[in-house]
Amino acid sequence: MKIYVKNMACESCKVVVRVALEELDIHAVKIELGEIETKADVTDDEKRQLNRIIKKAGLELLEKKQGIIIEKIRKVMVDYVYNSDEKPTANFSTLLSRELNHNYTYLSNFFSEIEATTIEQYVISLKIERIKELIVLEEYSLSEIANKLHYSSVAHLSNQFKKVTGVTPSHFKRLKEKRRITIQEL
Repeated sequence: MKIYVKNMACESCKVVVRVALEELDIHAVKIELGEIETKADVTDDEKRQLNRIIKKAGLELLEKKQGIIIEKIRKVMVDYVYNSDEKPTANFSTLLSRELNHNYTYLSNFFSEIEATTIEQYVISLKIERIKELIVLEEYSLSEIANKLHYSSVAHLSNQFKKVTGVTPSHFKRLKEKRRITIQEL
């Protein structure tokens, strides 16, 4: 049985879900971002209990088709920003259409209608938060970060970062208070 989870966008979220499933003695075959696959059907009561537990971490079970599609779109966006080190062979709209087997215009309009932001703006927000994370970790140069996040140049990354945050990446690096936003808050 597949169960979809809203705001499940990182490895820590997977751990929270895994612990909750174990607590409820629900056996998972697979736990992915935004998705749980169980061996057996899960009762409505078990779903309510699971939902109650994971809500403490800002997660929520999805029942409606609309929410499920939104989470699938988010999952592709998070994978694109956080897990694809090599430059994609196709642009993001083609990648998203291929992954979800829907026309990009449909997905884009649907996402904008439900989330009150565009897919493009959401991807930019994800990238900016990823850039902040990588700057704070101090493991990569700005050039390496630009390459890792598929920017055409450091200047492009810097301009987009400043447009969104109001400060340059180098100024952000110097800030004492390195405030980041969780993916769930985007």
